[in-house]
Amino acid sequence: MSLIRKTAAELGALIASGEVSAVEVAQAHLDRIAEVDPQINAFLHVAADSALAQARAVDERRAAGEPLGPLAGVPIAHKDVFTTKDMPTTAGSKILEGYRPPYDATVTARLREAGLVILGKTNLDEFAMGSSTENSAYGPTRNPWDLSRIPGGSSGGSSAAVAAYQAPLSTGTDTGGSIRQPAAVTGIVGMKPTYGGSSRYGLIAFASSLDTPGPFARNVLDAALLHEAFSGHDSMDSTSIHEPVPPVVEAARRADVAGLRVGVVKEFGGEGYQPGVLARFREAVDLLESLGAKVVEVSCPSFGYALPAYYLIAPSECSSNLARFDGMRYGLRVGDDGTRSAEEVMALTRAAGFGPEVKRRIMLGTYALSSGYYDAYYGSAQKVRTLIARDFEAAFHQVDVLVSPTTPTTAFPIGERADDPMAMYLADLCTIPANLSGNAAISVPCGLADEDGLPVGLQIMAPVLGDDRCYRVGAAVEKALEDRWGGPLLKEAPSL
Repeated sequence: MSLIRKTAAELGALIASGEVSAVEVAQAHLDRIAEVDPQINAFLHVAADSALAQARAVDERRAAGEPLGPLAGVPIAHKDVFTTKDMPTTAGSKILEGYRPPYDATVTARLREAGLVILGKTNLDEFAMGSSTENSAYGPTRNPWDLSRIPGGSSGGSSAAVAAYQAPLSTGTDTGGSIRQPAAVTGIVGMKPTYGGSSRYGLIAFASSLDTPGPFARNVLDAALLHEAFSGHDSMDSTSIHEPVPPVVEAARRADVAGLRVGVVKEFGGEGYQPGVLARFREAVDLLESLGAKVVEVSCPSFGYALPAYYLIAPSECSSNLARFDGMRYGLRVGDDGTRSAEEVMALTRAAGFGPEVKRRIMLGTYALSSGYYDAYYGSAQKVRTLIARDFEAAFHQVDVLVSPTTPTTAFPIGERADDPMAMYLADLCTIPANLSGNAAISVPCGLADEDGLPVGLQIMAPVLGDDRCYRVGAAVEKALEDRWGGPLLKEAPSL
């Protein structure tokens, strides 16, 4: 098997044993990027020289007899919303084109500490606002399963890079489903940790009470290894949880659901859901029952209000966070010819630098926070958020995990929903509740839809700090389905 098709865990073991060098592994993935990325556009910046230097450092450490961690020398693609002091950080926006931060995000620093080799920065919807990676100022990313379709969003570059074997691992951020939805439509694993379980320091903010860094991988164990590598308390993040990282790697290796109570969310299904998605979901639920889980239906009535609540809370926070991009301190600066006031320069810069979706959300959020409307809109949405958290709490008194389809449909064609924001927002219908409550949730592949042969994701939701339950159930489903398929789902993806 070629190096690019090995798992991250396998690559880490091969490098640690000296059977293969980290430089060889990095070069194999850089070659793959050069071969296929012109078609996919997963990367905004490829750091070939830096990646090879990082890999050489790992090889030198191994040669010196230094013990290596399980992911030392393993390549990773890094979402271009985490600051990196040695390469550009644009957040997919023209307003930050060419910006080089003076510091690393905590997630970036922890990747380096673990010896992971950062191949480059991946494409995304501008400022992580979108469900298709069509909103990037640098062009859309394409789904490796079908180049005419979206790879999900906002972390579409990260999901496509892993699905196309350009990297065995990648990072993403999940504000309303931006890890789980791309993972589902590209046939890989994507995890949203408990809010506060992974640091937001150095993450360019979209919605601060929702943004959550998390891992992408082609299997559950690899995702757990990456999750463990960059998670944990960070004093630089005021929302960081003062608790140890849940035993996610141990859970992924356990892969057993015997005796677990699994709740099927009654509100997720029916009209608007693609038949092939529902068929694969029901098969996955039946599979869990056959593995010894007790399956029951659970009602979470407030989940039906999650989408409108989210699209008041997230734009409101975006309106506040993006005020810092004013053309005064960093990034793009337009109209500064000595004749205009600072206010005029700010207005011209923001008009030129922000794309349509970012402008739409800033305006929505500014309106929701304005005098006379705050309580009616933002305040009411926060009350709905409380009701959703209570629904989760009540559900987890009855069951250990909740399951649903990750997204109502498979990957849709590029451009199909570009002029219909509501249709685009519905892609996150199933994922948003876990963001509003802060719960852990994962998407794992559960088959291909009959209509189009494209991947379908199973979402597994667990209580706050119950991240290990997601990995335990996800690994059990993965193992059972791989036994049925005779190998990983992704081997069926069309070659590029």
